[in-house]
Amino acid sequence: MGNKGFTDTNANVETPNDVTFAEKPLKERLIKTNRVDINVLKSKLREKENIAFKKNLLVLISCLAFIAVAGVYATQL
Repeated sequence: MGNKGFTDTNANVETPNDVTFAEKPLKERLIKTNRVDINVLKSKLREKENIAFKKNLLVLISCLAFIAVAGVYATQL
């Protein structure tokens, strides 16, 4: 087996010479970033926290009422 050399394994790759400009999209889109008001975010968070607090308070009051009723029932036996 003979070694043909480095020049025989070299592949020629041609690039097109007629590409002088990049293609642009048909419509130019201007990207606008919408600003977020921190007060709106805070108010939404407060609403969610108030709803969660009311649910937790309702569960706590229900548990305390159940314990009170069970205590009254147990003392009458």
